[in-house]
Amino acid sequence: MLTSVFIAVVSLALFWMAAFTLWWQMHAWRTPEVLASTRFSSPDGGGHLSFSLLLPARHEQAVLDHTIQRLLESSHTDFEIIVIVGHDDPPTTAVAEAAARRDPRVRVVVDTHEKKNKPKAMNTALPHCRGDVVGVFDAEDQVHPELLAHVDHAFRSTGADVVQGGVQLINFHSSWYSLRNCLEYFFWFRSRLHLHAQKGFIPLGGNTVFVRTDVLREADGWDPDCLAEDCDLGVRLSSVGRQVVVAYDSDMVTREETPGSLMSLLKQRTRWNQGFLQVYRKKDWKQLPTFGQRMLARYTLMTPFLQAFTGLIIPLNVAVAIFLDVPVSLAFLTFLPAVTALVTFVFEVVGLHDFGRQYGLRVRFVHYLKLIVGGPFYQVLLAGAAVRAVWREQRGRNDWELTTHVGAHIDAPTAARDASAVTRGTATATREDVPA
Repeated sequence: MLTSVFIAVVSLALFWMAAFTLWWQMHAWRTPEVLASTRFSSPDGGGHLSFSLLLPARHEQAVLDHTIQRLLESSHTDFEIIVIVGHDDPPTTAVAEAAARRDPRVRVVVDTHEKKNKPKAMNTALPHCRGDVVGVFDAEDQVHPELLAHVDHAFRSTGADVVQGGVQLINFHSSWYSLRNCLEYFFWFRSRLHLHAQKGFIPLGGNTVFVRTDVLREADGWDPDCLAEDCDLGVRLSSVGRQVVVAYDSDMVTREETPGSLMSLLKQRTRWNQGFLQVYRKKDWKQLPTFGQRMLARYTLMTPFLQAFTGLIIPLNVAVAIFLDVPVSLAFLTFLPAVTALVTFVFEVVGLHDFGRQYGLRVRFVHYLKLIVGGPFYQVLLAGAAVRAVWREQRGRNDWELTTHVGAHIDAPTAARDASAVTRGTATATREDVPA
C-alpha cells in the first residue's frame, strides 16, 4: 500500500512539473498578440543614451577580434567598448590592444585578480564605464548592428531599468547535442524569459543584457564569487523591484556557438547549476513581495535539478506500469508524466521547424530524428551535470571552468578573414613589444 501511494505521489509530482515546464515554454506562442509583444518595437530615430559595452575575454584570441569588429559596426553613434583581459593572458591582450589602436572607441582594462572569473573581470571594468547604460557581451558573440538602437528605444519607451535581449546558439548541425542546446536557448529567450519578466522575477541571461549604469553601481555590480552572476544580478534586481524588459527578435539576437565537446557542455552546465544553487542559498529571492513570486523563484532556481530528476524518473515510471503488477488506476497515473513528455517532444519538433524558418537554416529529416533519439541521452547529461554541481558545491569547489570557443557559428569566409586579421594584429603587437 505504501509503495502504491509513493508511486502515485511521485507520478503526480512529475506530471505537474513537466506540465508547468511545457506551459512556460509555450508562453510566447499562446496567442498572436503575446508573440507580437515579445519583439522589439521599431526605433523612433532618436538616440539619447550612451552605452559602455563590456567584453570580458580570457584565452579567446581566436574569436575576439571578430566580435569587436561587429560591435564597431553598430549604427548607434554613442558607445564605447571595454575589453577586459587578464594580466596573464598575452595573446588575448595583444588582440585587444591592436583593436584599441585601430579605433579610439575601444579601450582595454586589465584584470589583475589572482583567481579570475567573469564577474570579477566585469567589476574591474565597472568604474571605467562612462555610458548611461552598461551592456555585456561574450568574446565570441555576433552582434547585430541595429541592436543598440533598438535597446536605446526600449529603455526610453518603457522606462526600464534593465533590457534583456535575445541570445541564440546557431550551429545546430555540429553534433547531436548541439541541436538540443540550440533549442533550449530558443525556448528560453524566445518564450520563457518573457513570462519571468511579466511575473516580476527574472534570472538574467549571461550577455546581451543592458543595465542602467547607476542601477548597476547601486547594486554593487556582480557577485564576484557566484558562478551564475547573471542569474544572481537578475534575482537581486527583481527583489528590489527594478523593472526588466525582455525583447526577442530573430534579426536582433546575439548569435553564439554551442560548447565544442560533451565534456565542455557538462562543465558549462555544472557551472550554471552550481551557480543557481548558490543564488538559492543566498536567499535574496525571499525579499520578493508576493508569495507567487517567491514560489516562482524557488522553482526556477531548482529547475535544473528537477529537470534532471524528471528525465531519469519518467522511464522508471513507465517500467513500473509495464512490468509490475499494479492496479489499473495506478498504472494510468504512472503514464501521465510520459504523456506530457510525449507532448513536449511534439512541441520540440514544431519548435525546431520554427527555429529553422526564423533563422533561414535548412532543417532536414535527420535533424528531427537526432532531436527525438538524443532526448534521453541529453537528459542523462543534464542529470550528470546536476549531480556534479551538488558534489562541487558540497566540497567548496568554486573555480570557474571556462568554456572554450572556436567560432563554429561564424561563416567560413568571415572566420578566415578575422583569423587573418588577428594574426596580423598579434604579429604587430609582438613586434611593438620587443625593445629596440
